[in-house]
Amino acid sequence: MRARIYQPAKTAMQSGTAKTRQWVLDYTPSSARAVDPLMGWTSSSDTQSQVRLRFDSKEAAIDYAKAHGIDAVVTEPKSRKPNLRARGYGENFATDRRGAWTH
Repeated sequence: MRARIYQPAKTAMQSGTAKTRQWVLDYTPSSARAVDPLMGWTSSSDTQSQVRLRFDSKEAAIDYAKAHGIDAVVTEPKSRKPNLRARGYGENFATDRRGAWTH
């Protein structure tokens, strides 16, 4: 079995970094998906592709994979600079704003 260990990125619908601190172990699909000719649904006989395990650290995920004989590939996350404002979101509507309001 092959798996991928990674730290998920924040989604486009999030403004914060919730659910991005844990590490995830996802199994790679062992069989291709097929389209049902009658209903048009996509299905697969591989149930491991539905499993997603979460760990608090990268080392815990790697140890789990080694203990269960899983060939895992670790993908390191790309760090990004945090977008922190001095006065926060309320700065957009401040009355003592120095620059022009271009909204």
